[in-house]
Amino acid sequence: MSSADSDILAEKPTKRSLKSYIWDTWDKSPEERKFLGRLDACLLTYAALSYFSKYLDQQNVTNAYVSGMQTDLGLGGNQLNYITTAWTCGYVIGQIPSNMLITRLQPSIWIPAMELIWSVLTMLLATSKNFTHLVVIRFFVGVAESTFYPGMQYVIGSWYKPDELGKRACVFHTTSAIGPMFSGFLQAGAYAGLNNRYGIAGWKWLFIIDGIITVPIAILGFLIMPNLPHNTKPSRLYTEEQLDMARRRMAEIGRKAPTKYTWEKVKGFFKTWHWYTLVPLYVLFNNGSNPQSSMIFWLQSFNTPGHTVFTVAQINVYPLGMNAIQVVTTLIWAWWSDAVQARWPPMVFAGLWSAVTCTVLATTSLYGNVPLRWTFYYFTLVSGGLSGLILAWANELCGNDSEKRSFVVACCNTFAYVFQAWLPIVLFPQVEQPRVEKGTIATIFINLGMIGFALLTYALQTRDRRRARRRRMQEDAADRTVEVDVLDEEELDTKAKDAEQAIIIQELPS
Repeated sequence: MSSADSDILAEKPTKRSLKSYIWDTWDKSPEERKFLGRLDACLLTYAALSYFSKYLDQQNVTNAYVSGMQTDLGLGGNQLNYITTAWTCGYVIGQIPSNMLITRLQPSIWIPAMELIWSVLTMLLATSKNFTHLVVIRFFVGVAESTFYPGMQYVIGSWYKPDELGKRACVFHTTSAIGPMFSGFLQAGAYAGLNNRYGIAGWKWLFIIDGIITVPIAILGFLIMPNLPHNTKPSRLYTEEQLDMARRRMAEIGRKAPTKYTWEKVKGFFKTWHWYTLVPLYVLFNNGSNPQSSMIFWLQSFNTPGHTVFTVAQINVYPLGMNAIQVVTTLIWAWWSDAVQARWPPMVFAGLWSAVTCTVLATTSLYGNVPLRWTFYYFTLVSGGLSGLILAWANELCGNDSEKRSFVVACCNTFAYVFQAWLPIVLFPQVEQPRVEKGTIATIFINLGMIGFALLTYALQTRDRRRARRRRMQEDAADRTVEVDVLDEEELDTKAKDAEQAIIIQELPS
């Protein structure tokens, strides 16, 4: 079965009630509703909690740096950038190998085990004595954390149908927007309450607290996270009947279980168009919200020597409105996409909204209309929630080949971070903040490019669906012709036998 054939199976229309557009399980059988409720409670709960803890562990170095680590370890110059780059290198290196392995290993062991490792490594950062220790440990934290996001998106894509997948992928992803709204307060509270407690500096407590938060979440993952439908065994969470239902659900939409790796299979990853449109689409999306970094510098620029307009706390808190907007728009894109069972409309709408936002920020003065600029800074993250939809689309388009699906999902996130490691530095250098006119203008075209790749992906998907339908119609017509030929032959055989019998009767003596 080709990817287009599985896509046709996935798009078959079914009659739905109005309540199913609010939450899809409300229109399903009691058995299926019970199964999905349990799957949501286990898989999505663990995914959301782990993503939150991953964000804490990912961001804590910056907080620690400005909370005493720089002074205690004698850091300076660009060393914080090098520490961050070490994490990015580990994160980029680990994603594709991990997602290839996850088709062979048990995700319910692999992902929580890696989370346990990165939580221990995070706590080890508190023992760092110099710059080298920080770089080495952060590199391996990046390697361990690289297993999580693409791996979890692949696992989620292995359990849910198209009318369910967008919501789950995006609900899980909203944690990346909720995280910043809580992490700053959490880090500040930990530092204020524990600084020099038991002779341990406050910045060290930041690493210890983050690790302590993550360890129980990893243990929870060992207990409640499922594997893939084909290798999850009956347990107190899922009965054999429920797992059979899960496998039938995936078979109905043509989403295949893992098969054997071969060199021909790997080469086949690059022989279709999916990699060449989905990866650029994700890279462009991931770099389409960079103007959001300017708001904190804009607020800071109001302050002059001897005159404070915004306090440090206000400068850190006021931009969090962007994250609130991202949460709301992410959920809107998810429900809209699942309702119409099409991924591209929210991408086009959000991309246009972001392009208009960047146009306003690039063409208006910094201080001429403060409420207007404030509002449009809040709009800079309206496309930030498209990650789940793009990866849901990848799961659906590559559903007929589990290994290819895992590879494409990992490549999307990997190459996004490859570009994110240097592109914002080029387009949004700190010395040009908060104006950064060239970066804001460039982001207009980045969003338009994202729209172009979304439409290209949709056009190729539509073309393949049309070809698959035509091929299936030809196959059905050929089958009907064979059936007619068989019937004609049977009719001729019957007539021949009747004629022979008539001759025999005539030849019998009267």
